[in-house]
Amino acid sequence: METKKVLAVDLGASSGRVMLGSFDGEKITVEELHRFSNDPVILGNTMYWDFLRLFHEIKQGLIKSKAYGKIDSISVDTWGVDFGLLDKEGNLLGNPVHYRDARVNGMLDKSFEKIDKDTFYGITGNQFMEINTVFQLLYLALNKKELLEQADSLLMMPDLFNYYLSGGKCCEYSIASTTQMLDAVKKNWSDEVIEKLGLPERLLQQVVPSGTTVGTLSPQLCEELGIEPMKVVAGAGHDTQCALAAVPTGEKDFIFISCGTWCLFGTELDEPIIDENSARFNITNEGGVGGKISFLKNIIGLWLIQESRRQWMREGKEFSFGELEKLAAKEEPFRSLIDPDAPEFAPSGNVPRRIREFCKRTGQPVPETEGQIVRCI
Repeated sequence: METKKVLAVDLGASSGRVMLGSFDGEKITVEELHRFSNDPVILGNTMYWDFLRLFHEIKQGLIKSKAYGKIDSISVDTWGVDFGLLDKEGNLLGNPVHYRDARVNGMLDKSFEKIDKDTFYGITGNQFMEINTVFQLLYLALNKKELLEQADSLLMMPDLFNYYLSGGKCCEYSIASTTQMLDAVKKNWSDEVIEKLGLPERLLQQVVPSGTTVGTLSPQLCEELGIEPMKVVAGAGHDTQCALAAVPTGEKDFIFISCGTWCLFGTELDEPIIDENSARFNITNEGGVGGKISFLKNIIGLWLIQESRRQWMREGKEFSFGELEKLAAKEEPFRSLIDPDAPEFAPSGNVPRRIREFCKRTGQPVPETEGQIVRCI
């Protein structure tokens, strides 16, 4: 058979890459074509994703793929919960806002004034986190109604990239399930959640299964980059579900840990589990490939390390992650302990300073060096 070649664009919360996957009928090979950082931008008091730069980096990956001959398709996955708004002409209404932006503060309690907490969880089966799409939208409905009125459609981040690659609009199932607006059993938008919170359902796109073809790479992009058309596929839009689909096990019962800016810890099920225990432990039921359910918990991951490294780079200290590991290995363990879920560690900024302030406030030895900070984390 002719070798099938596909491009996978994997965008995490701190870095991105364009990968070439090939299948000759017997063997799968994977090759990295392009890698780049994903750096949020703070402008004024708002934290944004640099969507334009990320799209530019995808183009660089497409250009590099030309050396490999005909490519059959391209698909994009990203982090969860964030979105872009488009007007009637398909123009982006501003750069998408980062889930760590402070605008969501207090939205969780606001939502419970409009919909009973148990009812809310019973419908969506989602872990309550203020970063979730529903709370970002609630903020806009309460404070930026004119922006929602101007918008014609809402696209989750992977679907937004797919739209600008092909012109096709949809909402892939796995990324839809990160919004906390999806009915976990019916696998479609929940009218009750959307109506009680006063959100504009008209902006939401049709939910489609992972693997749906959205369209073809646009003629404008093909001409600009000098490449041949290829299918644009809505693969598992949430990067966690891409990782889970690739777990190398033949067993039905297994536990996975997907480690990045967040660590996702859980297992895969055929149906959601939504009961008193799952609610009490605030466990999420997220949609996966083939209609599966990922029964998982979000745990703070590598964010504190990543953000500390960014701060040191701002100070002119260019550490690799490997160098930071070596520095930490030389330091005394368990000298200072922090709560990584403390609210002061959630936003972007000077994490090393916040760690020192936390340790000082709690009467512990204050880590001073980079190695001591990383060992503490």
